[in-house]
Amino acid sequence: MTTITAPEATRTRLRNERAILDAAEQVFARHGYRGASVQAIAEAAGLPKSNVLYYVGSKRQLYVTLLERMMERWNAMLDDISVDDDPAEVLEAFIRSKMELTRTHPQGSRLFAAEVLQGAPFLQDYLRGELREWVHARAKVFEQWAEKGLMDPVDPVWLIFLIWSSTQHYADFEAQVLGITGREALEASDYQDITDFLCRIILKGCGIRA
Repeated sequence: MTTITAPEATRTRLRNERAILDAAEQVFARHGYRGASVQAIAEAAGLPKSNVLYYVGSKRQLYVTLLERMMERWNAMLDDISVDDDPAEVLEAFIRSKMELTRTHPQGSRLFAAEVLQGAPFLQDYLRGELREWVHARAKVFEQWAEKGLMDPVDPVWLIFLIWSSTQHYADFEAQVLGITGREALEASDYQDITDFLCRIILKGCGIRA
């Protein structure tokens, strides 16, 4: 009989959870919450349905976990900022990290957009609680930078919304972007150009020298 050690069990669990979340992101983004099924997610992950339920609890819990994971990925770059940081470095790093996630995880962005367009029925507690507190904490740092003359006194909440929306546009409205530009897909060089453009325009609009 083969004995599974604790580290091996932990690695297996993490590997399975990652496979489930990645599969669920694809299935939910393609079919929406109502159209997705735990069975379809299990098949996409290559695991039995019972394993999916064991690891994530329920379809609803899995869906909310996915949405919150996407927000955590997006905002990680601003988690530990302080008034002593350079706003040019912080904001540019934030924009660049958001654009890279748009390139590498477009389905997660579309999933979040679809949830919000429906009135965010599964995210109200998160939006009104944890995320609201996170935004206002970052806003205070932006205001302190403005007080020190490091940037113009722009509304910090609107600035965060601007960065979110401008970077996510290239995933959520990909069909529009490709249709107007006449491309089959955006290349890595396109994302680099878009990112440089957004950094230049947003920092300049905030009165920050890169």
